[in-house]
Amino acid sequence: MTFPIRIALLGSTGSIGQQTLDVARRHPDKISVVGLAAGENVGRLQQQIAEFKPRFVSCLGKNLVCGDSVCLPLEQMATHPDVDIVVVAVPGGAGLAPALSAARAGKIIALANKECLVAAGEILLAEAKSHGAQIRPVDSEHSSIWQCLVGEPDKPQRLILTASGGPLREYPAERLATVTLEQALAHPSWKMGRKVTIDSATLMNKGLEVIEAHRLYGIDYDQIEVVIHPQSIVHSMVEFADGAVKAQLSPPDMRLPIQYAMSYPERWDNADLPRADFVKIGRLDFSAPDFELFPCLKLAIDAGKKGGTFPAVLSSADEEAVNQFLDRKIRFGDIAKLVAQALDEHIPAAEVTLDNIAAAESWARQRVTDLVRSL
Repeated sequence: MTFPIRIALLGSTGSIGQQTLDVARRHPDKISVVGLAAGENVGRLQQQIAEFKPRFVSCLGKNLVCGDSVCLPLEQMATHPDVDIVVVAVPGGAGLAPALSAARAGKIIALANKECLVAAGEILLAEAKSHGAQIRPVDSEHSSIWQCLVGEPDKPQRLILTASGGPLREYPAERLATVTLEQALAHPSWKMGRKVTIDSATLMNKGLEVIEAHRLYGIDYDQIEVVIHPQSIVHSMVEFADGAVKAQLSPPDMRLPIQYAMSYPERWDNADLPRADFVKIGRLDFSAPDFELFPCLKLAIDAGKKGGTFPAVLSSADEEAVNQFLDRKIRFGDIAKLVAQALDEHIPAAEVTLDNIAAAESWARQRVTDLVRSL
């Protein structure tokens, strides 16, 4: 590996983006930030540009002062020959186009966008394979599985994804109906963006990860299990043919999987990352998820099993429903109902193409919007 590694960070002002820059600050001799891209948070992006002085920038917002940086569209930044690793931390469906561009350019892709794999995973993975690109998962669960599989010649028998259970895991059914936005955003373990935090509260996040695991590792859905693990120390487990189980354990901190996606196959020292004190932790608990209290988990798994354009509808319907909840236009319990109705009404396309995926996503967003208006 040649240092410094040149990265383009797409989604630099979000939670993953900011934590990626924390890793870059810790390793200035190993990581060079050559590209920064953001949505409309011009103020934060401006601060990042002043600090890291990237060669390329991209922003949907206005009044951006680029300085000596060159403004480039996301796709051009993701394919530039002076970029080694493309960190795709752009949320939602907007991450797919630059991820595909990076795959076709044979880049290393540090993927922190669930929707890319859920909606168009078959296409993205095929493009990556065809062009010699690498996809390195940044999600803690999939990074954990990846780390457990390094050096293993045989396919695993079972994947066990852990879920914290989110901020509402101990709420009785009658309280879930009246959950406020503030309660749903109060995650006990992880520092994440607002949309992902709500997905964690509904357990949709874990359902999307089941689909991702199926696509990334070629494991049947019946061989993927979800368990609730409130301490968030065990990030995933892998069971092999002989019954042996490997797990990756660490305190919950997204900077660890972000750094591993940069450093692989090496492991870099980072004193900023917390260490596990198992005496203080004391115990590790596991329990089965409650599919009735958290129906989004089952909705996601069922959509994944149906395949086709159902996962695209699931992802986009959830994205729109969560946005409506964040805007305080619907109740917490309406998220699952809206997603379920969109999936029930969806007529799948005959084949999975980018155009059909885009059409399914657009239909799902509009359908949820229309349903909210009728509430």
